[in-house]
Amino acid sequence: MIGDIRETKECQLKDPMDLFHSGQVVKICAPMVRYSKLAFRTLVRKYSCDLCYTPMIVAADFVRSAKARDSEFTTNKGDHPLIVQFAAKEAQVLCDAARIICPFADGIDLNCGCPQRWAISEGYGACLINKPELVKDMVRHVRSQIDNPKFSISIKIRIHEDLKRTVDLCQKAEAAGVSWITVHGRSIEERHQPVHYDAIKIIKQSMSIPVVANGDIKTLKDAENIHHLTEADGIMVARGLLANPAMFAGYEETPFQCIQDWVDIALEHGTPFTCFHHHLMYMMERITSKQEKKVFNVLSSTSAILDYLNDHYGV
Repeated sequence: MIGDIRETKECQLKDPMDLFHSGQVVKICAPMVRYSKLAFRTLVRKYSCDLCYTPMIVAADFVRSAKARDSEFTTNKGDHPLIVQFAAKEAQVLCDAARIICPFADGIDLNCGCPQRWAISEGYGACLINKPELVKDMVRHVRSQIDNPKFSISIKIRIHEDLKRTVDLCQKAEAAGVSWITVHGRSIEERHQPVHYDAIKIIKQSMSIPVVANGDIKTLKDAENIHHLTEADGIMVARGLLANPAMFAGYEETPFQCIQDWVDIALEHGTPFTCFHHHLMYMMERITSKQEKKVFNVLSSTSAILDYLNDHYGV
């Protein structure tokens, strides 16, 4: 799929920073394991999402294996602006991954926030917030080795218990040339505790580059409130968009047109059945009864799903 867009790449790439200079809050689809793939990105872009991230890709595997590149990354000419998120712990490996992806995406993001044990034990994700010099070095290396000045380099972080350490990390990354920083307002240990939006505001006030707020944003109203609370330049949403891909367009719950759009897009893209089904389960969570869920959630083929949607919703 990477090769498919080689001829059209020049006219399709965009400068993601233009979004942050637009004067509007940038609405962003988060990197989500298994879920923020091309078909879903295509769907949310139809409903006022400004910027999309790929799921996290391990940079070393991506550089080493053509098979990994083909399975982990697909795009097309409408899939812009697009940020590819990498897990990396070595500057040159991240640079090599950035060089491969540069003709096909508008920027890369370094994951400094994943709290999963496997990532931390491998030296990836949230453990990087305790290695500000390494983060700075990785950002600086990519900046020096990618010729395209419009290619963005961002980082996504969690916060420290001692916020001064987070501010120090962000300022070091800014000095190294990072384009913007996304802050998930929880520490590594926190999972379902309230998000520290006050911390995001303090980080925003300490920076001169854009800051994106992330964490527990489920509706457009939440997004507006958190923008006012944090003064963030962008709002990044994960589970809220899974539950309602039309959220950024102002819908309170997933409209039936959006479900129809997902069916059309997923079938066109050849989306694997499990992914196709899971997305529908998320989208229909708020609009189906317990009894309906019991039936719908155990359907085991695409044709059974299409029949169910047609019979019950006329989709």
